[in-house]
Amino acid sequence: MNGFFAGMIELIGSEWAVVLVSMLPYVELRGAIPMGISLGLHPMYAYLLALMGSTFPAPVILLVFRPFFNFVKRTGLFRSITEKIVDNTLKKTHGIKKYYIPGLFIFVAVPLPSTGVWTGSLAAALLNIRLKHALPAIFLGNAVAGLIITLVSHGIIAAM
Repeated sequence: MNGFFAGMIELIGSEWAVVLVSMLPYVELRGAIPMGISLGLHPMYAYLLALMGSTFPAPVILLVFRPFFNFVKRTGLFRSITEKIVDNTLKKTHGIKKYYIPGLFIFVAVPLPSTGVWTGSLAAALLNIRLKHALPAIFLGNAVAGLIITLVSHGIIAAM
């Protein structure tokens, strides 16, 4: 492992490293669980830490993104970047639009790149899915994705 990263992990501890890495977009628990296992954490402990960390951004995204996007539309500040994020997110949301809450659950549960909590939360915000409906679907989908990743990382099921 790179000296810088080894030093950071030694400084903050393996547990906090897993939690913080799982909060990162695109990495989420899909990267944090294998990292935690490779750092010597029990697979279920790594799973729980990563689940906790990766779920944390969901309510923030659901509550903040829509007002932020409306502000950007009014002011024009960061418009091109925001529109690019919105367009990329909406391209992936056909199943969510069609099946609503079950679609959101499945979207987050399938452990593929760009189908996690961050993208699911952005999609839910853009599709005006209420927090009380979106958050349980995102959490449960994330829990299923994490379980799949844990089983694959620990060699219990074979990766495709």
